Amino acid sequence: MNEWLFLGMFFLDYGLLLLLYQRYGRLGLFAWIPFATIIANLQVIKTVELFGMTATLGNIAYSSIFLATDIISENYSRRDAVAAVGIGLFSMVAMTVVMLLATAFAPAPDDFAQPALKSIFTFVPRVVLGSLVAYAISQQHDVWSFHFWKNRLPQTKFLWVRNNFSTLASQVIDTLIFTTIAFAGVFKADIFWSIVITTFLLKALVTLMDTPFIYLAKWLFVTKRVREF
Repeated sequence: MNEWLFLGMFFLDYGLLLLLYQRYGRLGLFAWIPFATIIANLQVIKTVELFGMTATLGNIAYSSIFLATDIISENYSRRDAVAAVGIGLFSMVAMTVVMLLATAFAPAPDDFAQPALKSIFTFVPRVVLGSLVAYAISQQHDVWSFHFWKNRLPQTKFLWVRNNFSTLASQVIDTLIFTTIAFAGVFKADIFWSIVITTFLLKALVTLMDTPFIYLAKWLFVTKRVREF
């Protein structure tokens, strides 16, 4: 059951990304990145069983950010992609600070939301730090790596190479940084490496599945079906 929901969530997230891009162009991608960043950081709290592994729900939304920056890198410029990464990082920090402040308010006697809000938004500091550092470094690497391959291969070909190679390498970096900061010393070595491997495998699966979507985004752009503002 979870596997079918996983596929449904994948096509929903990536379909919405492309719809936003088609209707609003580059601005749509700039809007998607903070949305997906916030959604991923909320979903990551929930763990589920997928393909025989224990995983979090945030992998699909988080991986879609890499696709969005790759589309920006491919169809626009490196400068735009770097700006998009900055917007995503700002949204992570802003959400954390604003919601921590919200949970600090004393609830009314008949309030029912405070315990749920505290359990969701009162993050363990190491997890917050790991998420922020991993995002900043892996996303910057993704933009750099995408243009590294773009400048060394024919730009009319090998889109799948620069998309997959840049994102897969960046997902390795992201997974290692996040799990090391958040979980090193918390779990035994065998459990720690199990978390690292299963997290990356799911991210790699989503990365490979998104290849048709970057080709569709390229087709929308070349055929001028993207509305720019």
